[in-house]
Amino acid sequence: MTGTTALVVATGIFVATYIAIMTEKVNRAVIAILGAAIMIFAGVQSQADAFKGIDLNTIFLLVGMMVIVAIARQSGVFQFLAIWSAKKVGGRPWPILVVLAVVTAVLSALLDNVTTVLLVAPVTMLIADALKVSAYPFLFAQIFACNIGGAATLIGDPPNILIGSAVGLSFMDFVVHLAPVTVVIFLATLLPLYLIWGRKMKVEEEDRERIMEFREADAISDRALLWKSIAVLGAVIAGFIVAHSLHLEPAIIALTGAVVLLWWSGKDFHHTFGEVEWVTIFFFVGLFMLVHGLEKAGLLGILAGQLADLTRGNLFLAGMVIMWGSAVFSALVDNIPFVAAMIPIIKGMGPSFGGDEAIRPLWWALALGACLGGNGSVIGASANLIVAGFAERAGQPIRFLPFMLLAFPLMLFSIAIASLYWWLRYA
Repeated sequence: MTGTTALVVATGIFVATYIAIMTEKVNRAVIAILGAAIMIFAGVQSQADAFKGIDLNTIFLLVGMMVIVAIARQSGVFQFLAIWSAKKVGGRPWPILVVLAVVTAVLSALLDNVTTVLLVAPVTMLIADALKVSAYPFLFAQIFACNIGGAATLIGDPPNILIGSAVGLSFMDFVVHLAPVTVVIFLATLLPLYLIWGRKMKVEEEDRERIMEFREADAISDRALLWKSIAVLGAVIAGFIVAHSLHLEPAIIALTGAVVLLWWSGKDFHHTFGEVEWVTIFFFVGLFMLVHGLEKAGLLGILAGQLADLTRGNLFLAGMVIMWGSAVFSALVDNIPFVAAMIPIIKGMGPSFGGDEAIRPLWWALALGACLGGNGSVIGASANLIVAGFAERAGQPIRFLPFMLLAFPLMLFSIAIASLYWWLRYA
């Protein structure tokens, strides 16, 4: 299939798949792979072409980090961090909210935001229950913290992994270009949260003392595993930092760390790999094949040309369109498929702006827009949905509209700060 027919068919399949993913009626990995398969059956691309579109660096980076975290979490280190942090601020609710948000942001930058909320959210619910206060403000703050913190590094948020792998950006590239503004945005976000909730947070003395009676040491179930996990995770992060100069990809570093920790810890291979979020992995696989079909049909090249014409070679205008457009779209749909579709579009703009190096700032605009935009709604990022699931099971559901009415303006506030930073640094 070629020409206009391929273009129409590929676009129709992609739009239908996207809508199905948004409805969340069927598992998104199933929908993505089914959409990719339909493209192959329809003749938009061959199986060989579809497989070429799969970014194995992204896939194996995710698998490696998931294995490391699956082993490390068995030591109880993440629960220890949450309880220790709560006790350090005397069991007072607003300081607990702040310190748990800081822990969430830091862990999201060093691990990834999906894994982080899986580890921190249950402990947060426990602490809120002990204080006899609503968990909603704590969970709201953690959603924002995980997406802001995740924006700071290559491995912090799936959109960054996609961008870094596609463009060849290193771990330190993300730290140098994005970490400074994420710190500013995180601190700025705490102010409206304090005005909304912080001033009203009061607890009884006996409830505060209940928190102080928690023994964080009891959370550590395996001290030997704790130190092994810290050693391997530290080595992996160090590997990410020097990978670019050694001409290594992040995937091989993450996989090596995973295999070393798996062997060193003596953990069961089958059980550990059962902890990997295979739904996320296969969602990425299907997504890569879908986007490659759009690229082969010529749609992404057309969109890249139109975006270049719209911005008329103006870097500032292009950056603002990409950042604000990414933020709004990422709030309305999951930011992962949006970024996967945007990457080849921005690549196609290179010749209009003077080459790949000239459009480097546009990648930072895309990363900031997509990662921060994920805070705009419950469905904006995968981590949001996981937190909402915990809240639902605890009887404190995070409703779509009430969350969005507060989160969307705060998200736009963070994008305004990011825009100022981007303009001062690049434009």
